[in-house]
Amino acid sequence: MSIYVDADACPVKAEAEKVGTRHGVRVFIVSNGGLRPSQNPLVETVIVPDGPDVADMWIADRAGPSDIVITGDIPLAAKCVEAGAQVLKHNGEALTAANIGNILATRDLMTDLRAADPFRQGGGKGFTKADRSRFLDALERAVRAAVR
Repeated sequence: MSIYVDADACPVKAEAEKVGTRHGVRVFIVSNGGLRPSQNPLVETVIVPDGPDVADMWIADRAGPSDIVITGDIPLAAKCVEAGAQVLKHNGEALTAANIGNILATRDLMTDLRAADPFRQGGGKGFTKADRSRFLDALERAVRAAVR
């Protein structure tokens, strides 16, 4: 069992490390660089080459049953769910076989809408303390479920 963190723009790296350490679970922090490596022996910082989706491919190639993947990237989440991994977004929302199809379709629709309207401003809502709390709770439950 491992925890894989898609670390580029991830606001919950420290929380993932904290939960992983508490349970003795190996944590892989995967990015294109620019991160300070953790001194924690259970945490491995993986720096992948620059390029589109290289970190995502690294995670997707390794994640499987009993692993947990933390990402906001929906196509990566879909690949990991298909491989049997548990997937959590940064706000604690679980992405599962039951909901990933709808989430992926919505993402694609929103991409098309933004492309059709160059004046459409995106950005979404900010990351809150409540999101962080939900994430910690969801990750704790996911680790406990994976250990069983």
